Amino acid sequence: MALRGLAGSGPGSRGPLDEAVAANKEREAPAVVVAGATPEDDEEDEGRSRGLLRWDGFSAWLHCVCVVGFDLELGQAVEVIYPQHSRLTDKEKTNICYLSFPDSNSGCLGDTQFCFRFRQSSGRRVSLHCLLDQFDKDLPVYLKKDPAYFYGYVYFRQVRDKTLKRGYFQKSLVLISKLPYIHFFHTVLKQIAPEYFEKNEPYLEAACNDVDRWPAPVPGKTLYLPIMGVVMKVRIPTCHDKPGTTQIVQLTQQGDAHISVILPTVHEVDLFRCFCPVFLHSQMLWELVLLGEPLVVMAPSPSESSETVLALVNCISPLKYFSDFRPYFTIHDSEFKEYTTRTQAPPSVILGVTNPFFAKTLQHWPHIIRIGDLKPAGEIPKQVKVKKLKNLKTLDSKPGVYTSYKPYLNRDEDIIKQLQKGVQQKRPSEAQSVILRRYFLELTQSFIIPLERYVASLMPLQKSISPWKSPPQLRQFLPEEFMKTLEKTGPQLTSRIKGDWIGLYRHFLKSPNFDGWFKTRRKEMTQKLEALHLEALCEEDLLLWTQKHTEVETVDLVLKLKNKLLQADREHLPVKPDTMEKLRTHIDAIILALPEDLQGILLKTSMT
Repeated sequence: MALRGLAGSGPGSRGPLDEAVAANKEREAPAVVVAGATPEDDEEDEGRSRGLLRWDGFSAWLHCVCVVGFDLELGQAVEVIYPQHSRLTDKEKTNICYLSFPDSNSGCLGDTQFCFRFRQSSGRRVSLHCLLDQFDKDLPVYLKKDPAYFYGYVYFRQVRDKTLKRGYFQKSLVLISKLPYIHFFHTVLKQIAPEYFEKNEPYLEAACNDVDRWPAPVPGKTLYLPIMGVVMKVRIPTCHDKPGTTQIVQLTQQGDAHISVILPTVHEVDLFRCFCPVFLHSQMLWELVLLGEPLVVMAPSPSESSETVLALVNCISPLKYFSDFRPYFTIHDSEFKEYTTRTQAPPSVILGVTNPFFAKTLQHWPHIIRIGDLKPAGEIPKQVKVKKLKNLKTLDSKPGVYTSYKPYLNRDEDIIKQLQKGVQQKRPSEAQSVILRRYFLELTQSFIIPLERYVASLMPLQKSISPWKSPPQLRQFLPEEFMKTLEKTGPQLTSRIKGDWIGLYRHFLKSPNFDGWFKTRRKEMTQKLEALHLEALCEEDLLLWTQKHTEVETVDLVLKLKNKLLQADREHLPVKPDTMEKLRTHIDAIILALPEDLQGILLKTSMT
């Protein structure tokens, strides 16, 4: 069973759709794993002894599944954690408890879905999913895992129940994952949560066993994922996809009658529905997110707050939002004091809140979006106004964008007219979202292309790379030098929007988003230089070199070449496979030319 999800049943293996369908046929009715079949203590020990083997397929997608209920004496409490060997610290459990229930003022009756994000406890051992890290490198930067955070995907049910003391049944099924695949996990919960509330733990165990059979989340592959009698067909984007094109999984003739759910996206939210109340100000909000400004979304429920925060983070795609963001944040959150203190300037973070208490606590924040109930697709709420912060009263303030921020760029009236026309013509929300997403994409690309062009010029020339010297360094990023390039090759080449682009760049260069973006680009370019250096080494006649140098120098060269190979493997350097093979051949040839005693030592080091 070892590495089943990662190797044996990957999408490249024989007949993934057939396997998915076969798995479903095994459970004509949803299979129930009898809880008493294995004694609990034995199962826990077995889980530990199996370690990363039994649950590898599951761990590739989820950290664990939690059930959070309401106890009259304790309040919110984690009732079930599955698999049983999953580790959560007490602090993490507390965060999950409070974040899995809406605030009491939200009045969420029936079923509610939302998402939260919380900080991983320090000192937690990072899981050894080397193969998953390899998949991570093929993802677009905005979908890469953040090792410091977990996502929680919630399906909360609150219904009247006279048999309970409290008068209500209140429970949340929560998926905890490192993966930011919002739409995908919400879809999974829609499939399993309603039935779980009827059938309880055996049903949950059976669903987790299904997840454990899934192929790994490999970017760019079409994946067939069976869960409790349903087969989902998905595709995870790759960094090589053209930005802005959603690679919709197309229906194919062969066997697709078995597919129950086809997901066109794993991570995107309904952008237009979230921006609908504020679309007149969408360009200003894009600037605030781009610049990493402190931003609060005050919403009536966790669904609205989490969707709006995620839409804001998504609006600067394909640029990654590098600061912290909390789709749903409560007064019980472990970072509450840190984020609401008045002793220092508000941090660069986007918070989604529902508790009216925050209207008072976060009054000093510079940008506050207050939204009402999000309307169903096809309806348009009254457009909120931009108001000065002094107008924000504690509890009875109307929806609006409360800020003193003056945008750098002039408002693009064309996009507003286009969206307004769509509303009048009852254009579907999905189509409106496509228009808005394309607009944000073009705006972000117009902004980032001049930076990309300048950073590319910092790369040393290939002819300066010598196999016998360390790879050359990148030139330093000089803000004023970059500013001078904007006159001829600025955003005016690709964008019709006028305004103070220079001022926007100056502000951006001081932001966490620039810092994160530049660190990522610098790392990629440094790795490219290392790869070019390896290729230069491979082109040399290394055996001839050793004939002109001492044994000590030759041994030193072998050790350095081996380190280069290890580095290329560890850091996933962009090296061609034949380059690596050539280097191994060079190393073997050099070792064989050495005396036997040295050969034995060097061959031993290559074994370890």
